[in-house]
Amino acid sequence: MAFKLSLTPITDLQIPTFHTQFLQNNPVFRTSSSSLLPRKLLDSKLVSRRKSSVCTNSLKQETVQTPTSTPTPLTSSNKRVLVIGGTGGVGQLVVASLLDRDVKLRLLLRNPEKATTLFGEQEDEKLQVIKGDTRNSEDLDPSMFEGVTHVICCTGTTAFPSRRWDGDNTPERVDWEGVRNLVSALPRSLSRIILVSSVGVTKSNELPWSIMNLFGVLKYKKMGEDFVINSGLPYTIIRPGRLTDGPYTSYDLNTLLKATAGERRAVLIGQGDKLVGEVSRLVVAEACIQALNIDFTEGQIYEINSVPGDGPGSDTEKWKDLFKAAQLQ
Repeated sequence: MAFKLSLTPITDLQIPTFHTQFLQNNPVFRTSSSSLLPRKLLDSKLVSRRKSSVCTNSLKQETVQTPTSTPTPLTSSNKRVLVIGGTGGVGQLVVASLLDRDVKLRLLLRNPEKATTLFGEQEDEKLQVIKGDTRNSEDLDPSMFEGVTHVICCTGTTAFPSRRWDGDNTPERVDWEGVRNLVSALPRSLSRIILVSSVGVTKSNELPWSIMNLFGVLKYKKMGEDFVINSGLPYTIIRPGRLTDGPYTSYDLNTLLKATAGERRAVLIGQGDKLVGEVSRLVVAEACIQALNIDFTEGQIYEINSVPGDGPGSDTEKWKDLFKAAQLQ
């Protein structure tokens, strides 16, 4: 198979300027049809979220009507989803969509104040924020995971050296050691962990992947995958292509919920690390959320791209068809 390789210089990501096409009145989250933490954690690491309000420092954009449709809900009100990497490009969209669906959330963040900036003030029962860093195993106290039923891990860093590597934020520390530390600390009662990885992890010695892997990012992501697989925990691994649409740095909750993937809403899912292409961060976020609630995705690894055309939105039945079709190939 011939590959077309396009390299873009890697620099520290700046706050992007988005055209209003990403804020069309056609959200990607379209539909088709409490127990408290232990007192010691509340006293030390939990950052309380009070009554909901819209963040005041929202990005100035053209006025867009708030979508009136209601996203497809997760089926169990007893879910508590822990999101790791919730302020990153994919993680922001995961959190925004789950909040909009009234799913109870817990975030593990190096800087908890970012949660207020992005998602506004939230009630304790809806959003709990804990200070912690998966790169440091001593940060991962077992009490952090009490009541957690599902985990979505979408941490990551740049493939090539950049300012994002400052503070020991390298692929080895984030994609391998961070994932290993997290998985080792998770309770055995967990219903599912969703890990966001990357296409090409099984081909790191082949072109064009060997170029992307010059500093080990694919190798370390694969090591993280293998640790999850061998952990004995129920898992689903999502391998996106090259990420587009975002990251939505410093956007607020309302803006995130109005973001769209433009014309690239259709979804292509495969298995066997055969897909080559790109995918909207909005599509990756929705795939993670849908996999939480589809039983047959457990123990599976999926590659995902987005292509022009109408997509599944948040229609669970359409996502089931996509995941199932990938397994039948």
